[in-house]
Amino acid sequence: MKIRQLLADDGAVSPVIGVILMVAITVILAAVIGTFVLGLGGQTATAPQASFSFDFTDNDQSSTDNADVLSITHESGTAISSERLTFAVSGATAVDADESTSATLAIAGTSGDTSWDDLSSGTVSAGNTVTLDGGDFLYDLDGDSTSVAADGTNDDTSGGDSDEEALDLSGATVRIVWTSESGENSATIQTWTGPEA
Repeated sequence: MKIRQLLADDGAVSPVIGVILMVAITVILAAVIGTFVLGLGGQTATAPQASFSFDFTDNDQSSTDNADVLSITHESGTAISSERLTFAVSGATAVDADESTSATLAIAGTSGDTSWDDLSSGTVSAGNTVTLDGGDFLYDLDGDSTSVAADGTNDDTSGGDSDEEALDLSGATVRIVWTSESGENSATIQTWTGPEA
């Protein structure tokens, strides 16, 4: 047997390599096409790029009708449907006019958050502003299961208390949260923290 001739003869190797490459390319193409056909390669929604500014009015709760106010303005970036934006707030409190009592507040809304749409509907674009104030926050007075606004009006008259409970945001954190239309994705676009948070 002529071993040198067998080693030097590469005529049969070329067709085998060609077949292997064709099969590999076919499998890869089938996998890529199948991924998109089955929806596995669907695009995930990404959070819009937008910038917001916050204007905080720290009112003195020791006098009546003095709930804190936080104005939020879309400064620049992507226009966003108001239904896609919510405000998640923690650390907000209601304070008596004589600052003798304090209660933790929850922002009003069916899911525990208030959407931009609850305050102003439509598309949120540069220049649009909403204001969070005492009327947007609820609390339970003395555990009586009566949810009332912390807008600086006298809600608790039990026990001779005639002081007005007002919103205090100085220790609060407010997050603007974007949620995709499908509800599968969400992201915090911007966060504001109060001066005492």
